[in-house]
Amino acid sequence: MVHAVAAQGVTTLILVALLIWISASDLAALRIPNLANALLIVSGIALAAICAQGFPTPNVIGAVAGYAVFAIVGEAYFRRTGVDGLGLGDAKLLAGIGAWLGWASLPSVVAVSALSALVYAVTLKRRKLAFGPWLCASFLLHWIIQIGL
Repeated sequence: MVHAVAAQGVTTLILVALLIWISASDLAALRIPNLANALLIVSGIALAAICAQGFPTPNVIGAVAGYAVFAIVGEAYFRRTGVDGLGLGDAKLLAGIGAWLGWASLPSVVAVSALSALVYAVTLKRRKLAFGPWLCASFLLHWIIQIGL
């Protein structure tokens, strides 16, 4: 039992470092590095496979669904307005979140991040903001709740 708790702690520290990298990059340049998203997706699927001791179906579905939903929404917004409102970096980030948490957590992660970002944007009268940090914060909150830390 002690080893499992220690492993969760180390895993969470690595995850936090990755989320800080993603958030800082998005805040600085409104871009999320592909390498960061790739590491998030691969590590999420690998961790889920180890924990499930088999094929992690909910996590693979989460990765695919996370990417697909945001890619479709972003494309629809661009076609309607001619402006990129949701980039593929955010879609890849949501794929990584789905890989870690599974598909069932995605609606809640998106709702918490969207509401938080909306409150921030309205309060500070911001018209444009990086969405990645809001996704990362919501993801971390959901991860901590899911593993019971």
